Amino acid sequence: MAPTTVNVAVGALFALALLGSAFDRRSVLVVAVAAAVPDLDAVLGLAVPGATNAAFHTLLLPGAAFVALYWDTRYRDPDRSWLRRQWGWDGIRVAWVALAAYAVAGIGLDLFGPGGVNLLYPLHDRFYAVVGRLLLSTHEGVILTFVERGEGLLWLSSPGTTATHHVETWVNPTPGTGLERGVERRLTIVESGWQLTVVGAAVAAVAVRFHVAGAAGDR
Repeated sequence: MAPTTVNVAVGALFALALLGSAFDRRSVLVVAVAAAVPDLDAVLGLAVPGATNAAFHTLLLPGAAFVALYWDTRYRDPDRSWLRRQWGWDGIRVAWVALAAYAVAGIGLDLFGPGGVNLLYPLHDRFYAVVGRLLLSTHEGVILTFVERGEGLLWLSSPGTTATHHVETWVNPTPGTGLERGVERRLTIVESGWQLTVVGAAVAAVAVRFHVAGAAGDR
């Protein structure tokens, strides 16, 4: 799974790109936190075996939130919309961006790794991982290894189920070691150059945006 710092960084970039007039410190924080929330299922994994990358990484959660938001903001009369009455149009925009960050930055990034994500848990208990490459070869033509014929959803590779597959985290390095002492725990901040680039770009972009907004407010 991608480090939570990378999830948060991508969430912050979503905030920069999509919040528009709703952009402020509070809204950026809401969107960044939404991108980090799926990783909290690692804590749940202490009590529920196999919950890591499953309980909060299932697409059923953002799917249900999408239906609720769409109904409240599109089908209900504007004067009866709960979200609009509580936080106005900016609140609606923040909610949609936070939902996008949850699904793409929170769940999507973890899908592109060997640990995989249990996309339809608990209705369909199986982890899926999008790993591979896409390249053009002068000898072999197009080489695509992200999807292959075989069992599984959309031919995606599957590392197993909640009963057979464990996603290593700082909270629970190996099955059953969550509360044990003397176990080596590694809290990964970044694990590759591209991840460091994304985190650095997000920090710089957010800082510049706030500086520009502050300078404009002083005029």
